[in-house]
Amino acid sequence: MATTVAGTSKMAILAALTLLLLATECRASPYYPLELGYYNDKCPHAEAIVKGVVEKAIYQNPGLGAAAIRFLFHDCFVEGCDASILLDPTPFSPTPEKLSAPNNPSLRGFELFDAIKDAVEAACPGVVSCADIIAFTARDASYFHSKGKVYFDMPAGRRDGTFSNASEPLKFLAPSTSNLSDLISSFADKGLSVEDLVVLSGAHTIGQSHCSAFVPDRLQSPSDINGGFAGFLRGRCPANPTDNDDDPTAMQDVVTPNELDNQYYKNVLSHTVLFTSDAALLTSPETAKMVEDNANIPGWWEDRFKKAMVKMASIEVKTGYQGQIRKNCRAINYY
Repeated sequence: MATTVAGTSKMAILAALTLLLLATECRASPYYPLELGYYNDKCPHAEAIVKGVVEKAIYQNPGLGAAAIRFLFHDCFVEGCDASILLDPTPFSPTPEKLSAPNNPSLRGFELFDAIKDAVEAACPGVVSCADIIAFTARDASYFHSKGKVYFDMPAGRRDGTFSNASEPLKFLAPSTSNLSDLISSFADKGLSVEDLVVLSGAHTIGQSHCSAFVPDRLQSPSDINGGFAGFLRGRCPANPTDNDDDPTAMQDVVTPNELDNQYYKNVLSHTVLFTSDAALLTSPETAKMVEDNANIPGWWEDRFKKAMVKMASIEVKTGYQGQIRKNCRAINYY
């Protein structure tokens, strides 16, 4: 009897050690608490479905790719990567994040996420979170806009949040008028480094901006903007853009406007960027050196952008019982 008890105790200890080792290995994963291939068993075609919808959408409207990448930033910096950016107003929450000044009216492409969610729900109802859809969409948009040069695996397992308020983006999304110190502080608050800031700023190589976002501090005030570029912008922008009807857009990168590449850094060096926050990257020796490396070393920026995107997509994620899997990305589930 004593031998049986001793044997049982040894087995229990071995089992406990095994579980401890597994837990340690899991936490040691660079993606913890997320994991690669999260939907392999739950919804095997989930990522392929997302990629297919994104490819078709970008083919029809290239601007949606830039919007998709921007969505990841605007979602993750506010309440973490939990798709709170997608929630519509309700009587109980009349002013969600999407109505906040940093998002409205400039953030577009909400219908893309509706289409992706519908396609994924048709295949696997109630399985894939809207937060994971945002992360997959940003990854796939990066792939298509870079002609395959920016490809990376995106871990998953995020849950969707249930809170969204228009006051939150104002706290965490640094405006385009920010100086370098404010930008560094904003990124540091989310666990991102100075290099992450410089590398993720490279997403400004695609997409457009409303004139109101840069005219006051770049064209109507003294700035380092290139004179010829300033003249070009004045030809596109009214002197005092005030609303949607009198607030046209300009390409952020006029050289390769629809290609996700390192042209942005060349534009920073030539002072042909739209925002004060872009020009700010030259105001310290450390960040200026990063700009030069990204501009001049082939593949340097692309390699770092992949890693920074995954890092950003892991900010304050909700997992397990911390969130839900929304049936509709625009509304929380009421049970």
